[in-house]
Amino acid sequence: MERSDKRYGTYVRILESELVPAMGCTEPIAVAFCAAKAREALGMMPEKVDVKVSGNIIKNVKSVVVPNTGGLAGMEVAAAAGIAFGKAEKELECIAEATEEDKERMRQLLEDAAFTVAPTYGTEVLEIIIKLEAQGHTSMARIVKRHANVVCVEKDGKVLFEKNGDDDQADDGKPDKSLLNIKDIYDFAKTCDIRDVQGPILRQAACNTAISAEGLNGNWGASVGKSVLEFKGDSLRNRAIAAAAAGSDARMSGCELPVVIVSGSGNQGITASMPVITYAKALGKSEEEMIRAMVMSDLTALHQKAGIGPLSAFCGAMCAASGAGAGIAFLQGASEEEIEKVIITSLGQISGMICDGAKASCAAKIAAAVDCSILSYEMLGKDRRLKGGDGILNDDVEKCIDNVGRLGRIGMAETDHVIQTIMTE
Repeated sequence: MERSDKRYGTYVRILESELVPAMGCTEPIAVAFCAAKAREALGMMPEKVDVKVSGNIIKNVKSVVVPNTGGLAGMEVAAAAGIAFGKAEKELECIAEATEEDKERMRQLLEDAAFTVAPTYGTEVLEIIIKLEAQGHTSMARIVKRHANVVCVEKDGKVLFEKNGDDDQADDGKPDKSLLNIKDIYDFAKTCDIRDVQGPILRQAACNTAISAEGLNGNWGASVGKSVLEFKGDSLRNRAIAAAAAGSDARMSGCELPVVIVSGSGNQGITASMPVITYAKALGKSEEEMIRAMVMSDLTALHQKAGIGPLSAFCGAMCAASGAGAGIAFLQGASEEEIEKVIITSLGQISGMICDGAKASCAAKIAAAVDCSILSYEMLGKDRRLKGGDGILNDDVEKCIDNVGRLGRIGMAETDHVIQTIMTE
């Protein structure tokens, strides 16, 4: 692909804008960031904290540990951390640093302030509205559509910052993901100037390898990553599965190491990267070969998830695992047509895994998904695959991806409501 091609520049900007670091599960961190913006506007510690969020935010904040809180979880904790020591300018790393005094201030705030948490009951899938009150003054911050997309900040009813969050044209100049397709992603991964992509990719490799190692060395969550190696053996495929699961083990349990996200999700960032990195190292591939395979994986994952939306009842790690399968195949010289078969076969196995919030079991879902994606590549070597006409599958990979997107975005909308109801009963 020529650098002058519109798609080339778009793909570079997609990687730069999507592969960003975040500490902790993205939804509670987004709540903390929104709270930090509201606290910044108020200029003092609040007496009242009102948190309103969309249902998927409630689902993904309920059970996951918030970093730098001493093992605490929940909406009030996320908001309190952002208020007490959040650095708004750091966005999704806003609570990455905290002293013992900061943590004590957060605990005191949880005791002293009146917290209320409620659904927004709006149409936005991703929405956070935090209102603070103290000494007769008020402030408000609102996030919609993306985890760090602040669209309004107010103090005492006066607008300090505002942009039209419902206007896609005003979406911070984000690159157009509709230009993504597997044929062009393959071409880009094969031919791009490595200097144009190595920055975000190598940062992803460094951050996600570190938290994966922490998950394997420590005792985080259900220790799914460690369990894979202990019970299934130390093969390359199992090391790749374990590497992805272990990163999620640590992240879901409050590990304070950053993760480079994909599609707004740390779990997806870990899943798209760690299996490819594990295979690249074991097979003695060069850094450039690893980077190109990770580009294939990341952009494939982003392409699939774009049709589903940022949050849904469809577990996004399935898209990332399918991307990892494509990356592993690319790493070992598979053609574009062969990679398309790997993607279709993986989607035929793992599409429909539900997302019932961020928690320890995410690591187990990731392990299952990566296992399926690697199996899809292994089947290719025997000329075996799942074919179009099998359920929702189509031999045209783009139609297949579109079918899965419709399933996740439209078909599972009511599933999402049922999940949220069960989780809040």
